[in-house]
Amino acid sequence: MNTLRHLLIVITAITGVSVAAQQTPAPSQKGAITITGATAHIGNGNTIENATIIFENGILTAVGTSGISAKGTIINATGKHVYPGFIAPAKSLGLIEVNAVRASNDQDEIGDMIPHIRSIIAYNAESKVVESMRPNGVLIGQITPQGGTISGSSSIVQFDAWNWEDAAIKTDDGIHLHWPSTFRRGRWWAGEPRGYKPDKNYTKQVEKITSYLKESKAFGTGEDQPANESFKAMQGLFDGSKKLYVYADGEKEIIDAITLSKQAGIDQIVLIGAYQGYKIIPFLKQHDIPVLVQQTHALPKSADDHYDLPYKLPKLLVEGGLLVGLQNSSMSNFQTRNLPFYAGQLVGQGMDKETALQLISGNTAKILGLDKYGTLELGKSATLFISDGDALDMMGNNLSSAFIDGRDISLETHQTELWKRYMGKYNQK
Repeated sequence: MNTLRHLLIVITAITGVSVAAQQTPAPSQKGAITITGATAHIGNGNTIENATIIFENGILTAVGTSGISAKGTIINATGKHVYPGFIAPAKSLGLIEVNAVRASNDQDEIGDMIPHIRSIIAYNAESKVVESMRPNGVLIGQITPQGGTISGSSSIVQFDAWNWEDAAIKTDDGIHLHWPSTFRRGRWWAGEPRGYKPDKNYTKQVEKITSYLKESKAFGTGEDQPANESFKAMQGLFDGSKKLYVYADGEKEIIDAITLSKQAGIDQIVLIGAYQGYKIIPFLKQHDIPVLVQQTHALPKSADDHYDLPYKLPKLLVEGGLLVGLQNSSMSNFQTRNLPFYAGQLVGQGMDKETALQLISGNTAKILGLDKYGTLELGKSATLFISDGDALDMMGNNLSSAFIDGRDISLETHQTELWKRYMGKYNQK
């Protein structure tokens, strides 16, 4: 018996399992709610001072000045700020809990071309990492598998649910393709020189991808085809019901990926990464390619790059006339809660604050095809939050209330519990 008890203690310590569960998801909105007196940041570049916002049955029914008559429960938010819920695209949130614990890692599967792998059925709605997004205003995410060349299909969820069925906003919205690099890093442990050198296998890897795209399209046009779940999952790319999310950073890789995907008959393409995308903005505009920029808090990748290129890259792309959002995929999942602060640092690069806000709200909603989310406009979902100050600033991002589809959600998490505990210890005389 003692041996069994000791074994359970060891397992708990290794997996980081806690007896504390996620906060109970909020019930459906029952009556009208009115927010008054706040500065409303619409998410489309505009603001409304001393705004009145009314939502009923999870839908925004009034957004304007104080001349609007209040209804139902009234929240006095004078001096505070209201924002649309922030959106985290292309993240494996809910698919991995502890990076060092293999049993909690469900973000990838065996195989190289696996578009039929559905991330949504593995999504853990009670993840503590997911729960920690909400106090910073990140209320929606695109749950995306990783690994291989074609990783699988992503789905979009809201972050207050019992299970993946309750969480799902849009299932199987896109396929994720990791384009190969023209350069590879030397494996110093195998005796190869350090640094990057041209990858001789690049052409073969590209041929493999283009061949797979052609075979997938041919499968959809043929009759009496044998069962092939992989090819079947790709059909949405050719009929326009799914988007292709291409991960590419280099100038040549971006051009090759978009050109060959277009030739294969795929029209809806989203570029993720685009580290050298600022060099080929006319090409991206010509093909109407939206961009999700990856990690902005990073060192330059090349000795020839500007020292602050990762920090100002989104601004360069926005100034070039592209539709841009923030993704930060190379950062660990838990750091996704800092998404508003990555947008806020762009203000320090000279970007207008409301434009920076669009990169994690309205723009991202457009890129993901979320018609009812991302902005505070009539008829859209009442997915929003109230912050004491500037939500793009660590000092101002202090939420007093948050709503998903009009539901008044809890902002308590494992982190807030620890904060209260240790602040009590710190404040002891």
